[in-house]
Amino acid sequence: MIGELSPREFLERRAGGVELTLLDVREEWEVQLAPVPSPVVHIPMGGIAERLEELDPSETTVVICRSGGRSREVARFLDSQGFASVFNLAGGILAWSQDLDRQIPQY
Repeated sequence: MIGELSPREFLERRAGGVELTLLDVREEWEVQLAPVPSPVVHIPMGGIAERLEELDPSETTVVICRSGGRSREVARFLDSQGFASVFNLAGGILAWSQDLDRQIPQY
């Protein structure tokens, strides 16, 4: 079972000193339109398998997309590949925009 974090929970954990890798699996045009604050690793969903070595399976990874569907699938894939701790960012960038930063456009 993949855990979920809300955008607020993610930021609270990060602010509390928890080391978290934010993996953005949206397409480049989506990232340009509605970026999340750094630090973030951007690998589009279709490139995850080929670029898996760019991620550290021992780190806690939180996966984000537009609304939470693609990121949930990627989180499941990472879990199946032996990643120690993987979370889906519930609601994706849409929830981030609505709950934390209305300057981020909804698309």
